[in-house]
Amino acid sequence: MDIFDKYSLPAARHEKVLKAGTDPFGVRMEELYSATEARVDGKRTILVGTNNYLGLTYDPLCMEAAIEAIRVHGTGTTGSRIANGTYATHVALERALATFLDKRSAMVFPTGYQANLGILSGLAGANDVILLDADSHASIYDGCRLSGATLVRFRHNDPADLDKRLARLGGDDRCKLVVVEGIYSMLGDRAPLREFAEVKRSHGAYLLVDEAHSLGVLGDHGRGVAEEQGIEHEVDFVVGTFSKSLGAVGGFGASSHPKFDVLRYCSRPYMFTASASPSNVASVLAALREIERRPDLRRRLWANARALFDGVVAAGFEVCAEMSPVIALRMKDEETAIYAWNRLLERGVYVNLALPPGTPNGACLLRASVSAAHTPEQIAEVIARFGALAEDLAALERAAGARIPARL
Repeated sequence: MDIFDKYSLPAARHEKVLKAGTDPFGVRMEELYSATEARVDGKRTILVGTNNYLGLTYDPLCMEAAIEAIRVHGTGTTGSRIANGTYATHVALERALATFLDKRSAMVFPTGYQANLGILSGLAGANDVILLDADSHASIYDGCRLSGATLVRFRHNDPADLDKRLARLGGDDRCKLVVVEGIYSMLGDRAPLREFAEVKRSHGAYLLVDEAHSLGVLGDHGRGVAEEQGIEHEVDFVVGTFSKSLGAVGGFGASSHPKFDVLRYCSRPYMFTASASPSNVASVLAALREIERRPDLRRRLWANARALFDGVVAAGFEVCAEMSPVIALRMKDEETAIYAWNRLLERGVYVNLALPPGTPNGACLLRASVSAAHTPEQIAEVIARFGALAEDLAALERAAGARIPARL
């Protein structure tokens, strides 16, 4: 038996995808022109699937901050935070994040994935219970598993189901941690945090919110769904990433709990990995300042999201959630989704192809994410190309007995 035999099914599915056209899991950005355009397969392509919500990857202040940090601090720290890997800039970023989030303390991680691993496995242990939304990100599931806590899933965005499951635990004196996301990355729907907060409070539980896709996007100051819904004081722990609105790489955890900083020497993913590079830390610090001083970025983002949402709906596509910077279109089956994704790429539009088992309820999706950096002309062009795709799909439907071909 070969050690890779266990992957025979996903390998066979991948081969099927390859036969239909470009490999969606191996798309290469051959040259980047801006936050919203790149050369892909030799063609100038509008990027509508990067999660670069505020377009800050090409912000001049962020870029210059990163360049200057390399000149002053070098390319990397070569050490963990508990060894030689804590620079003054790491501490400055943590203070800036805590201030921005209106929390007592913040911890920075080299990736957003590690932030969930580190915070969740540090907060919960074998004698605790984690109740997590069934549609949670893979990093949340992995952090929960690493904690060794008892895991209880509740139905997606369903406070009543959470209440029922907490009630079943009865007088159990174990600590209970409820984990939800602000905006869910796959469909773009947002959590009813106010209702979740009421449930957690009534059962004496803690609440952790992953604001990865909502940081910089929602709220008067860009702090996320909790700020938008006015319940920040009810959120015990916040986690998030730098790889979306902040235009970099990394992640964080933040809290006002007076003992939160104990995780600095109790969370293994924080303790035993090299710290974030000085250039990355510097660009995130600059991006935070841009978010605070430029609310126009959020206004442009939402104007673009509204335009694209209305455009794809008018073209006849089924959207999966209310309007947000993540716009997911439901395809009728896997073959249609693969076909549609290839046709868009051929027309110079990059979106995400999302297939089971990595999607909620086995949905086959085209997933777009909008940026404040998209121009109105780019959004109009993307809508036009979606319109052409809709005509292709309709023509195939009209053809009696037609099957979705591998290529046009």
